Amino acid sequence: MKTVLLPAGHGRSGLLSRRALLTAAAGLVAAPALLRTLPAAAAAPELGPTTQTFQRLRLGAFEVTSLLDASAMIDGPWPIVGEDRPAGEVEALMQANLLPEKRFRPGFSPTLVNTGRELVLFDTGNGENGFIPPPAGGFLARSLAAAGYAPEQVDIVVLTHAHPDHVGGLMSGGTPAFAKARYVIGATEFDFWKSDRPLAAPKESNEYGSAVMFRSHVLPLADRMSFLAADGEVVPGIRAVAAHGHTPGHLAFHVESEGKRLLVWGDCAHHEVASLARPDWHALFDQDKAAGVATRRRIYDMAATDRVAVAAYHTSFPSLGYVERRDEGYRWLPITYQLAL
Repeated sequence: MKTVLLPAGHGRSGLLSRRALLTAAAGLVAAPALLRTLPAAAAAPELGPTTQTFQRLRLGAFEVTSLLDASAMIDGPWPIVGEDRPAGEVEALMQANLLPEKRFRPGFSPTLVNTGRELVLFDTGNGENGFIPPPAGGFLARSLAAAGYAPEQVDIVVLTHAHPDHVGGLMSGGTPAFAKARYVIGATEFDFWKSDRPLAAPKESNEYGSAVMFRSHVLPLADRMSFLAADGEVVPGIRAVAAHGHTPGHLAFHVESEGKRLLVWGDCAHHEVASLARPDWHALFDQDKAAGVATRRRIYDMAATDRVAVAAYHTSFPSLGYVERRDEGYRWLPITYQLAL
């Protein structure tokens, strides 16, 4: 844009004269033709995409870090969310929310809590053989390093449930990835996957695949594992919340310090719009569909009523936000600066 500079005191109060304005306008008309003749080499180089791999916030005396384990665009959200609905109904909801109708990028976001006494990691991502394997996924260790931590510093690994995208990172090259950690899982969850029942599922099913990975990634760590009841305490300030349905023993967790609370809810949502706006829609990976619906309604209502921050594993990274009631469902509100350091 051509700028006309006039000396101080030019005309009354330094205002542009009519002639100066016309001269400036003529310059604006001519500028596009001039710009079209500039060589491409004059443009700045394209730098390509950037990927944020962690986000940190303060929760009372605790420090919370959300870690990126995978970043891939996949088909959906139907039928991952809304498998009992026509595909077009889910696609219409996406269109109404300015989102692609048939593709989405879910978060895969383990949560690290530094209590000042312990370093507690919730879930371990995909690892080498999860839903999103390398190179698009399974890079929790890299995100952990970017956030300033090493795997051997983790004191406790808490598993919300035993699906491959949550337990896949327990092992690296066949050895424990968190060499000095102890492990915590719901007793109901552990007992279900240890039984023969999931191995009887069809071999192409998520249930069967999860059972196989449970045996290779979770069972070898059983002698270092604690088994929680639905309201059990991990350490002071961190306790379990029943969230069954997605899996038989799926747990969420309250993290609380100095009156501030974060709800780590695991897989209580698989999409920040579809899951919350339509909590009654079935989720493909829920093993008990009706229980999954009941859990979503209860957990969302609690989050909205208590106005607590939420770490929601599969919402868009950094997977941190709040929940508000909206019409007959709920709405996800990403955290901006509410709990920034």
